[in-house]
Amino acid sequence: MPPLHLSFYSAFTLSCLGLTFHRTHLVSALLCLESMMLSMYIALSSWSIENQTPSSTLVPILMLTFSACEAATGLAMLVASTRTHGSDYLQNLNLLQC
Repeated sequence: MPPLHLSFYSAFTLSCLGLTFHRTHLVSALLCLESMMLSMYIALSSWSIENQTPSSTLVPILMLTFSACEAATGLAMLVASTRTHGSDYLQNLNLLQC
Protein backbone atom coordinates (compact mmCIF):
# COMPACT_ATOMS: atom_id res chain seq x y z
CA MET A 1 0.00 0.00 0.00
CA PRO A 2 1.45 3.38 -0.97
CA PRO A 3 2.04 5.87 1.83
CA LEU A 4 -0.43 8.31 0.27
CA HIS A 5 -3.27 5.79 0.48
CA LEU A 6 -2.28 4.87 3.99
CA SER A 7 -2.50 8.50 5.09
CA PHE A 8 -6.02 8.83 3.60
CA TYR A 9 -7.19 5.64 5.27
CA SER A 10 -5.68 6.59 8.60
CA ALA A 11 -7.21 10.09 8.46
CA PHE A 12 -10.63 8.63 7.74
CA THR A 13 -10.29 6.02 10.51
CA LEU A 14 -9.11 8.57 13.05
CA SER A 15 -12.06 10.77 12.15
CA CYS A 16 -14.46 7.86 12.64
CA LEU A 17 -12.85 7.06 15.98
CA GLY A 18 -13.08 10.69 17.03
CA LEU A 19 -16.76 10.73 16.11
CA THR A 20 -17.51 7.61 18.11
CA PHE A 21 -15.49 8.37 21.23
CA HIS A 22 -15.70 12.18 21.61
CA ARG A 23 -19.41 12.86 21.40
CA THR A 24 -19.73 15.45 24.14
CA HIS A 25 -20.10 18.60 22.02
CA LEU A 26 -21.88 19.08 18.73
CA VAL A 27 -18.92 21.11 17.46
CA SER A 28 -16.51 18.19 17.90
CA ALA A 29 -18.91 15.86 16.09
CA LEU A 30 -19.20 18.33 13.22
CA LEU A 31 -15.42 18.70 13.01
CA CYS A 32 -15.01 14.93 12.84
CA LEU A 33 -17.60 14.75 10.05
CA GLU A 34 -15.81 17.49 8.15
CA SER A 35 -12.46 15.75 8.45
CA MET A 36 -14.06 12.54 7.16
CA MET A 37 -15.42 14.42 4.17
CA LEU A 38 -12.07 16.12 3.57
CA SER A 39 -10.17 12.84 3.60
CA MET A 40 -12.72 11.28 1.23
CA TYR A 41 -12.48 14.30 -1.09
CA ILE A 42 -8.68 14.15 -1.25
CA ALA A 43 -8.77 10.38 -1.78
CA LEU A 44 -11.29 10.71 -4.62
CA SER A 45 -9.28 13.52 -6.19
CA SER A 46 -6.07 11.51 -6.14
CA TRP A 47 -7.93 8.46 -7.46
CA SER A 48 -9.26 10.38 -10.46
CA ILE A 49 -5.77 11.78 -11.15
CA GLU A 50 -4.21 8.30 -10.96
CA ASN A 51 -6.78 6.75 -13.30
CA GLN A 52 -6.86 9.68 -15.73
CA THR A 53 -10.41 9.01 -16.81
CA PRO A 54 -12.53 12.04 -17.75
CA SER A 55 -15.72 10.52 -16.33
CA SER A 56 -14.34 10.28 -12.78
CA THR A 57 -13.25 13.92 -12.50
CA LEU A 58 -16.78 15.05 -11.64
CA VAL A 59 -17.06 12.83 -8.56
CA PRO A 60 -14.75 14.92 -6.28
CA ILE A 61 -16.64 18.09 -7.21
CA LEU A 62 -19.95 16.46 -6.30
CA MET A 63 -18.43 15.24 -3.05
CA LEU A 64 -17.23 18.75 -2.23
CA THR A 65 -20.72 20.12 -2.96
CA PHE A 66 -22.36 17.62 -0.61
CA SER A 67 -19.73 18.39 2.01
CA ALA A 68 -20.52 22.10 1.84
CA CYS A 69 -24.24 21.37 2.20
CA GLU A 70 -23.52 19.11 5.17
CA ALA A 71 -21.41 21.82 6.82
CA ALA A 72 -24.12 24.45 6.35
CA THR A 73 -26.78 22.14 7.79
CA GLY A 74 -24.55 21.26 10.73
CA LEU A 75 -23.85 24.89 11.53
CA ALA A 76 -27.57 25.71 11.33
CA MET A 77 -28.28 22.86 13.75
CA LEU A 78 -25.54 24.13 16.04
CA VAL A 79 -26.96 27.65 16.12
CA ALA A 80 -30.52 26.39 16.63
CA SER A 81 -29.56 24.03 19.46
CA THR A 82 -27.45 26.69 21.17
CA ARG A 83 -30.33 29.16 21.02
CA THR A 84 -32.92 26.73 22.35
CA HIS A 85 -30.89 24.69 24.86
CA GLY A 86 -28.17 27.16 25.82
CA SER A 87 -25.23 24.87 25.03
CA ASP A 88 -24.00 22.43 22.42
CA TYR A 89 -23.76 19.38 24.68
CA LEU A 90 -25.16 16.35 22.92
CA GLN A 91 -26.49 14.94 26.20
CA ASN A 92 -28.89 17.90 26.50
CA LEU A 93 -30.41 17.27 23.08
CA ASN A 94 -33.40 14.97 23.19
CA LEU A 95 -35.45 14.40 20.04
CA LEU A 96 -38.46 13.21 22.04
CA GLN A 97 -38.95 16.65 23.60
CA CYS A 98 -39.19 18.52 20.29
